Amino acid sequence: MGSLSLRELLDQGERDDIVGKMKVLSVIEALPGVGKVKARRLMEDVGISETRRLQGLGDNQRKKLFDKLSEH
Repeated sequence: MGSLSLRELLDQGERDDIVGKMKVLSVIEALPGVGKVKARRLMEDVGISETRRLQGLGDNQRKKLFDKLSEH
């Protein structure tokens, strides 16, 4: 519904196991203006595995992800 920002969703993933087990790729693909190809390219640029889950993202990966998304 677009009621959460990506940052809020990642924060929620640290507290909620259900959200934390979502794949990063699926979340990025669901963002407005980002499709499957852009999402995969973005993940590759940042160095995040396609199988990585929200809980598994490190601080550096989060920062790089936000930086890359702000460029688009």
